Amino acid sequence: MNEQAAGLWDERHPPLVAVVGDNTIDRYLGAEQAEFVGGNALNVAAQLGLAAERVAYFGAVGTDPEAALIARGLAETGVSSSGLVAMPGATALTQIRLTADGDRVFEREDFGVTAEYYPAAVALDEIAAADWVHIGMLPRAGELRKALFARNPAVTISQDCAVSSGHDGLAVAFESVGEEASNAEQRAGAALEAGARLVVITRGALGAVAYDGHTWWHQDAVPTDVLDTTGAGDSFIAGFIASSCRGASVQQALLQGSGWAAATCRHRGGYPQAAAR
Repeated sequence: MNEQAAGLWDERHPPLVAVVGDNTIDRYLGAEQAEFVGGNALNVAAQLGLAAERVAYFGAVGTDPEAALIARGLAETGVSSSGLVAMPGATALTQIRLTADGDRVFEREDFGVTAEYYPAAVALDEIAAADWVHIGMLPRAGELRKALFARNPAVTISQDCAVSSGHDGLAVAFESVGEEASNAEQRAGAALEAGARLVVITRGALGAVAYDGHTWWHQDAVPTDVLDTTGAGDSFIAGFIASSCRGASVQQALLQGSGWAAATCRHRGGYPQAAAR
């Protein structure tokens, strides 16, 4: 993995990360009533943008007022939104209820136009030219990987495999087993066998592990005060990518990812932001 990341970082020309996939409006219910911009892919892009990384987002919004909230969220975090397209239909909406200990429960998920989104040919060319591509929730993730490799066989691709299927060609497969630590070894082996080169598995309070078929890396969870776990996994992914793009070791990337996840647990929403409304 470190060989993949080595040489990407150049202070005069920092790497471009293209993030492809879902976005949503997170609507909090109950006493927490508020709306925030979120979504697996958008949260990763926003966290990278807030860390002053070069990042472009590719995804879809509907033709409703919520679309403007998504576009504003990208602008406020410094993320290029040239790949954001409007499609007939509704912007995705997720209804969230927080438990007493800060864990989030999805009461309802309406994926809206994100369930139909796939990049157009021009966007595919732009994505394939990025230094690192991360795929969030995307129903046609396998098709996208093939299209990108056809354009650029050397492209580095990671994917949130908790929300998108397939492992072939992935430089990094991000998996999640919660606190079911006994599943980590089996999950890692299956992902490597299916074509991933490095598997990174988050396990909630048990921390994270990574495996490349030869070496296991372990990282304890960073202690934190938990207000809301929404987006913690996305923040972990963003931290890992940012560290890897700078040529860090797998262990260093795990540490940064864990730190970013811990920070996200201390505020509502998937990244630091004022309530959309």
